[in-house]
Amino acid sequence: MAKRPGTRRVEEFVFFNVMYEDGTQTSNRKVPCAELDGLEGDARAQPFIEEQDRKIAEMSGKPRGPIKSVSRAGRR
Repeated sequence: MAKRPGTRRVEEFVFFNVMYEDGTQTSNRKVPCAELDGLEGDARAQPFIEEQDRKIAEMSGKPRGPIKSVSRAGRR
């Protein structure tokens, strides 16, 4: 039996690599596409990721350092 053609999934997230001032790096941090709408584009990803870091630090008790740079990750 042949497979039915699937529908193309609309990308819901954009992935970013984050470099911290202490030299550590995290890869493929997800940011919703809705957060990146507008004139600022990718510049709005950093405040969103900082908020994620605050929530993670609150739950784990281990704060992250300040973000040095944020760059869009390549497609998977």
